Amino acid sequence: MIEHRPFLTLGAIKSDWLDARLHFRVGETGRAGHTPLGPLYVWNDDEFAPRSGFGLHAHRSVEIVTWVRSGAITHEDDAGNRARLVADSVQVMSAGATIHHAERNEEDVAARVFQIWLRPRTPGGTPRWSTRVCSRECREGRFVTLASGDPRDVREGALPINADARVRVATLREGATISHVLPKPGSAYLVADHGQLDAGPIRLAPRDGVAIREEAQMDLIARGDTDVVIVELWS
Repeated sequence: MIEHRPFLTLGAIKSDWLDARLHFRVGETGRAGHTPLGPLYVWNDDEFAPRSGFGLHAHRSVEIVTWVRSGAITHEDDAGNRARLVADSVQVMSAGATIHHAERNEEDVAARVFQIWLRPRTPGGTPRWSTRVCSRECREGRFVTLASGDPRDVREGALPINADARVRVATLREGATISHVLPKPGSAYLVADHGQLDAGPIRLAPRDGVAIREEAQMDLIARGDTDVVIVELWS
């Protein structure tokens, strides 16, 4: 089953510095039918205005994967980690028992990110943080695993997460096709970032998402140049 979640139907949070669209309902914001998918319960399409962002705040018992699509985000936490994450960077923050962090756009241009939240296999524990870059060249025409709860993926360079999930990205040029095998049993959520994409029988506009359940594979055809981000889930 493939459930289309068009960008224009997503819940929205807007302020003078943040424009967020919610692929999954958060509290009372968003469509009631946009429910969690396995351990995946937040996928926010965020735009931070220049010189703005979140001050120091706490998280606990959540795995947060941040993919920077354009601009740059500066991360700082109370474990002593600090980094400027440029476009094509991924960050994993395992909140563990509790971590305090700030996430700001210190640049003169807007920053666009996907923020993905996953329930951990086990709550609590020691917080962890890591980051890496995945260039367009390394992911052109194929999916690259950015973060994963599968040790085999971690041995091949993915950042570790404490969840039954993997986060992948591909850059597809117009006309490119991929037949992507999905976990079985399991589910997935996929977003086309900035170009049209056929996902099985559904034509996705830029920033649309699809929730995928009980499908063995997903046939993708790029109708324009686009990045495709997918979270695969096996619980």
